[in-house]
Amino acid sequence: LVSGHLDPGSHRKVLMKTGLILLIVGHLNFITGALVHGSVLRFVVTALDATSLHYGATNTASVIAALLTISCGVSALLLSRYLGPAALKWALLSLSACSSLCCLCCLLGLLVAIGLTLGNQGRVLLAPCVVTNIALAPVSHECPFDPTRVYSSTLSLWAISLLLEATGIFFSIRCLLLTLDLLRLSP
Repeated sequence: LVSGHLDPGSHRKVLMKTGLILLIVGHLNFITGALVHGSVLRFVVTALDATSLHYGATNTASVIAALLTISCGVSALLLSRYLGPAALKWALLSLSACSSLCCLCCLLGLLVAIGLTLGNQGRVLLAPCVVTNIALAPVSHECPFDPTRVYSSTLSLWAISLLLEATGIFFSIRCLLLTLDLLRLSP
């Protein structure tokens, strides 16, 4: 420690590890959001149903949060290599703040989406299907996807996304605190 702050070598290592973690978390979150959208939500979201609109908005926000998390990770990696430029420090400060806030919003939106889905027992997810017998649904031409596992698959993907958002919040805040220390703005 140098006068209450980490030395530059420690900043480099921590920023590099944090940046790599953010890159991985961001990419996994992006893939999870794409899977949820591609397999279910593209068929479900309609302007007439508030719950399905919430699903679509939350999923879109999750993808945006993933892109912010990836950008934050790239900036952290760049800053770990080049500690000098103040513009890079300010960029990481703003990206990490935006990433942590967006991940928090997505986390709350996902909790609401999971609660709504559990509350309506997946009826909104199965709304595009006109099926009287779920066992016959995969062979039915009236359903744009296989409804037999859509409920559990969507909830599982949302749970994974929830964990990724929480991890993104933690490491984005870590980047924020490191950058504040680098800018000598921390107490």
